[in-house]
Order: sequence, then structure tokens, then C-alpha cells
Amino acid sequence: MTRGNEANSKVFYKGANDDFVVFVDDIASLKNWRNDRSIPLAQVVNGWKIFVSHRHGAQGLLDGASKGLLESEFGTSNEDDVMVKILERGEYQTSVSSTHQADKNVNKGPSVIGR
Repeated sequence: MTRGNEANSKVFYKGANDDFVVFVDDIASLKNWRNDRSIPLAQVVNGWKIFVSHRHGAQGLLDGASKGLLESEFGTSNEDDVMVKILERGEYQTSVSSTHQADKNVNKGPSVIGR
């Protein structure tokens, strides 16, 4: 996973029952793999994990996809087969997350109680 201010590259697959996300290294490696299947998937994906956002799109909270969800959506619980389907049919997306999402200075502002 990337840290703050770095691009998160992912493939978003909108299924019939749920939305799935797989993180990839970059668009170039994904395009190369789509054109040349001899490239190992390990050189394309960033962490071998399939995530589900429970119909909240690519920006929703991500949970690990269970075998039951994969079976109902893709007809198989084999993660290798599902990963290929998501990478083939999914939409590439990238986003940048900030380094710090909490209060910058808790000594100032309304978050301090009992001044």
C-alpha cells in the first residue's frame, strides 16, 4: 500500500451484487499484462488481495472479499481466476491521499475541551 501523497492505482470492477477493487502498481504494467499474458500477475498487482466496497463504489470503505462473495459474483472462489476477471474487465482508477487526515493542531480550535 502507498503512503500519503502518493498515487493509489487500482482496478475497479462494478459487479451485479457488489463492487470490487484490486490495487495495481501502475497503468503501464496493467496495459502490458492485458496485451501480454505471459507477464506474471505478481508484477502487476500491488498486494495479492481482492477488496469489496459493499456497493459504495471505488471510494468506499474496503473490506477483504470473502470466498462466498467471490463465488456468488464470479461463479468461483478461486482468487487467481477472479483476479484475472477483475483486471480484464475492470476500470483503472488512480487517486492521491493526503499524508495527514486528522486535526493539525489539537491545541487550537473547538476540539479542545475545558480551556
